[in-house]
Amino acid sequence: MRLVVKHLTHYVYEQPIAHMIQQLRLTPHTQEGQKILSWSVTVPDLERGAHYTDGFGNRVDLVSHRDPVTKLDVLVEGVVETKDTSGIVGTFPYTAPDTVFRRFTHLTQMSPAIRRLGAIAENADDISGFHELMHAIRDKVGYQTGVTEVHTTAADALSSGLGVCQDHAHIFISAARSIGVPARYVSGYMLMEDEQDSEAHHAWAEVKLPSLGWVGFDVSNGMCPTERYIRLTCGLDSRSAAPIRGVRRGSGGETMSVEVAVLQESAQSQQ
Repeated sequence: MRLVVKHLTHYVYEQPIAHMIQQLRLTPHTQEGQKILSWSVTVPDLERGAHYTDGFGNRVDLVSHRDPVTKLDVLVEGVVETKDTSGIVGTFPYTAPDTVFRRFTHLTQMSPAIRRLGAIAENADDISGFHELMHAIRDKVGYQTGVTEVHTTAADALSSGLGVCQDHAHIFISAARSIGVPARYVSGYMLMEDEQDSEAHHAWAEVKLPSLGWVGFDVSNGMCPTERYIRLTCGLDSRSAAPIRGVRRGSGGETMSVEVAVLQESAQSQQ
């Protein structure tokens, strides 16, 4: 399957921003299940910035905006060829050791209720227990927008019984780490069903299993990622895997809007 992505992030500032630095993790890798056919990131001053790969294997573009700005657009466009690997990513190279992915963060801190969820997968075989864990979390935490925010922890989302894909991923990750299994947060894109709007970013979790390597689990949809998914970034939680992070100097508020379209490329356009 070929997926076409167009992702526009638009910022408007109440007062001109004198200086701003952004970390952009907006370029996916060719890896198991996806081949990047074309990809571009367009933002002012990108050509003058630094580029590096972080410890999680993400490409980072460091952009410094030196002229005062009142608005800013970050545009991502690309075409990706995907295939269904049943969520198996394997062992794509990165420098962080597995022990790092067993580390709890503020957003993934374990609670007694999360530890009880982790026990579901503790005594099962490599993968079936994590399928059970995925469905158990989905049963306990209904999908609903507007009830959590970017700083909501896994424990708080589980306690409330409502959340979005970010919360589902954090709970799954925390439960896996509670039984000593390396787990990480993944941000990316997903081709939605007909007539469904694309999300700004979709998120899911991955665990590293001895026989398979890294395997993804999308709690919100109750499935492992398929050819409808594009994997963009990974990290310990939503904060370290954020596609865009930045700091700025200047007063006044900020308004951000995001438009994302993920479409399947027609067979005619591939010829």
